[in-house]
Amino acid sequence: MLESILNPILLPLLKLPSFWAILIISLAISLLITFVYKWMTDQHLMKSLKDEIKDSQKKMKEFKHDAAKVMEIQKKAMETNMKYMMHSMKPTLITFIPLIIIFGWLNAHLAYEPIMPNQEFTTSALFSKGTTGTIKFIAPEGIELVSNATQKMMDNKADWILKGKEGNYLLEYEFDNQTFNQELLITSEKMYEKPVKVIKGGNLLTLQINNEKVRPISGIPFGWLGTYIILSIVFSMALRKIMKLH
Repeated sequence: MLESILNPILLPLLKLPSFWAILIISLAISLLITFVYKWMTDQHLMKSLKDEIKDSQKKMKEFKHDAAKVMEIQKKAMETNMKYMMHSMKPTLITFIPLIIIFGWLNAHLAYEPIMPNQEFTTSALFSKGTTGTIKFIAPEGIELVSNATQKMMDNKADWILKGKEGNYLLEYEFDNQTFNQELLITSEKMYEKPVKVIKGGNLLTLQINNEKVRPISGIPFGWLGTYIILSIVFSMALRKIMKLH
């Protein structure tokens, strides 16, 4: 349901380079949060509280040699600061759930590069320390296994090299008389299945498709979230200044 709501709005942005998509989304979210903050707060009250806090800080410097007076001013300042925080929290609570939903969508589309048709990629199985033996990979129709199907564990890990046609696949791994599955999507669009699957209750810990992580800014090791945080801070500060918000 949420995908059907967000896809018509956000999917067109995936045609852009990752940086520009994140920039537009962070600007839009910053605008939304700023307008909600302005709409839901009494700016005259917020300014008054902010001025009181600044005034208290000045007084604490003036009476810095009078410990009792400083404690009295500090107590009043903390009460004022609490009132300020309580008023500013209301718009934050209103925007929290929509933000979590959008972040979930971004993580599903902009955290990793897609596995492209006929592109070689690797899948891995990770084991608990000290596990020995072999694990077998069973390639479904449409997937070509470039390396050997049966792999011996090296440093608690086994890897396979694959490539395949566009489509959705269910990969199978046989280990310790059990079969484990991992979903795979091969597509030229900016989409992918969850790369890491956690396995509980045995020596096999995780199965993973080794998608490359998205680096929106070349040469900087930030993913989509780090890039979003930096841009949103810049946009939020600029918008609050332009709109003279307190």
